[in-house]
Amino acid sequence: MHKDLLSEYDLEKPDYEAIFANAHRLKRLLKEGREHASLRGKTLGMIFDKSSTRTRISFEVGMYQLGGIALFLSTRDTQLGRGEIIADSARIMSRYLNGIMIRTFSQASVEEFARYASIPVINGLTDLLHPCQLLSDLFTIIEKRGRYEGLKIAYVGDGNNMANSWINAAAKLPFHLDLACPDGYDPDSAILCRAIAAAPAGVLLHRDPAEAVRDADVVYTDVWTSMGQEQEREERLRRFQGYQVNQQLLNLARKDVLVMHCLPAHRGEEITAEVIEGPNSVVIDEAENRLHVQKAVMELLMK
Repeated sequence: MHKDLLSEYDLEKPDYEAIFANAHRLKRLLKEGREHASLRGKTLGMIFDKSSTRTRISFEVGMYQLGGIALFLSTRDTQLGRGEIIADSARIMSRYLNGIMIRTFSQASVEEFARYASIPVINGLTDLLHPCQLLSDLFTIIEKRGRYEGLKIAYVGDGNNMANSWINAAAKLPFHLDLACPDGYDPDSAILCRAIAAAPAGVLLHRDPAEAVRDADVVYTDVWTSMGQEQEREERLRRFQGYQVNQQLLNLARKDVLVMHCLPAHRGEEITAEVIEGPNSVVIDEAENRLHVQKAVMELLMK
């Protein structure tokens, strides 16, 4: 693996497999009540520009379970929020900490932090990518289906950071990815073009959700209005009509389709309560797996 986890595109198939194998081992050890304090005495700094539930809890609990500690560092309470340049913060934090997780707006800021830091940097989310969630999603699919190879994964909704992360993974791994996004809300064009040229199984972008979902093994969606886009909410609600993951749409997929959502969900908008609470939904397992997969990543990078 690279020194850092900044983008899932940086990972090759053996890296994915190493993370999933380590996550499976760590999850088993936790369920068996066996100590696995491989990061005892180590400290993770967690820099937050965006509010969080799953990211903060899973990283903080994960470090505790691995024997280390995690420090919550809001930019409102550090010198980063008062104009200190990233290069200075990265170099100084590298003298105190053993790893850094950043949840922020700009992908460029995370990459700059990693460039100056001498310790591992983990992308906990940017507006462009969400690699930790993507890894947890794939790990969940492996748990439920035994593989991701050859499966058809349908992503329906906004071409946001989750869509971009799925496309990056499809550029390296042999699963079929079909996306359905409204005109004007496509994924990042550079990421999409790169994946279309390189994907081992294929990446397709549709306008009609039915085309993406037909015979899918997995149906994935995310909120239509992400953090920082609240002023666009009414327009997005109008433009995304017809892109809701509901039972009618789900009936086009395979009978044993897995329904996934990275949460938080807006029931009644991008997904119905009936579907997210239904028998095909694995969203709670998917959320739990953030803990196990991120522990695997931290152990591989920080041990």
